[in-house]
Amino acid sequence: MSAFGGHSPAGAQAEAGSKPLSGLRVLELTGIGPAPFACMLLADLGAEVIRVDRADGDRPFAEWHRVLDRGRRSVALDLKNPHAVRATLRLAEQCDVLVEGFRPGVAERLGIGPHQCHARNPSLVYARMTGWGQHGPLAQTPGHDINYIALTGVLDAIGPAGGPPVPPVNLLGDFAGGGMLLFGGILAAVLEQRRTGRGRVVDAAIVDGTALLMSMLLGMSGTGQWQSARGGNLLDGGAPFYCVYPCHDGRYVAVGAIEDRFFTALVRGLGLDPGRLPDRWRRANWDALRTVFAERFARRTRDEWASAFADTDACVTPVLSVEEAARHPHLRARGSFLPDGSALQPASAPRYDGGEPPRPAPPPIPGQHTREVLAESGWSEEEIERLLSSGAARAGTEPADGVRRGAPSRS
Repeated sequence: MSAFGGHSPAGAQAEAGSKPLSGLRVLELTGIGPAPFACMLLADLGAEVIRVDRADGDRPFAEWHRVLDRGRRSVALDLKNPHAVRATLRLAEQCDVLVEGFRPGVAERLGIGPHQCHARNPSLVYARMTGWGQHGPLAQTPGHDINYIALTGVLDAIGPAGGPPVPPVNLLGDFAGGGMLLFGGILAAVLEQRRTGRGRVVDAAIVDGTALLMSMLLGMSGTGQWQSARGGNLLDGGAPFYCVYPCHDGRYVAVGAIEDRFFTALVRGLGLDPGRLPDRWRRANWDALRTVFAERFARRTRDEWASAFADTDACVTPVLSVEEAARHPHLRARGSFLPDGSALQPASAPRYDGGEPPRPAPPPIPGQHTREVLAESGWSEEEIERLLSSGAARAGTEPADGVRRGAPSRS
């Protein structure tokens, strides 16, 4: 186990320039989507993340995952080779956390499941990321974000009145219900690890995390404050004071004027008399209010409305593209986006002690750090050469030939 298990003196101040997870050592078995996202968050906050990539250099959706792969070092191992399996277990002995995103049972068949790893390192936090979870009738079924949020009831709640459900990209399932849940589960298990010296198996399933995200919606439904019909509720675009309106130029503004004082500011900003409008809390009046507001917003462009409401409490904001968002004065002041060649990537979050988030290290090429990581972990030069010559591992700075760009479904 790494030095992360040590306790700091009570009241001790963090070292200048240190990160909250400095000293935490994580072994990540390469995957796609939510597990890499969770490991990106760990790396951003200072954890040393060593990713076990495929020995053939394959990195499914490598370009898509460029941001998610940042901040790692890469060891390339063929996990179907017994020598590579032993190398993985040896690395796990020296780590605090192992993260895998295989279908249930795959890690065990490879010889690197929780029991095999805990036999070598009882304090290891063994974190598992799946869509359906480690057990249940669908555990072995393939799926993607849209399937998980469909089955948990989330997708049914999103979309316009009278229209079909609308997938919210893959943010709710993969990243909020999946990656964020895995990240939080790892941190909780590491806290226990520090206190007791014992490891845990973290079973993070997207369906569980997505259901958790529905906490307030379920509470509203249970008290009669949420109707099953899409587009007819307070927070799903049904309320005329919490929705999106098109402007004169075909672009949009977002309105979130729920509280009375915000609603008053909205109405006055639109040039309307609050006393002449019907009671907004009666759903029977929502269509009439929406018609009035839509007619006003259609008179001016998005940016004209953004300027008009800029210094008010009306909770009206322009709907920006990602490129526009990166140029917005507030997000620029906070450094929320960082340039990444011709693209963008998000800055590390949250911030600590008022400091600026450091720029993350670039993503590694599979196998880029095989030699150095193994040497640091106690392998002799002869052992490393034997592992490489057997084909169980690969080292280098260039992708292997024949790199496959497809990707399997995630369970």
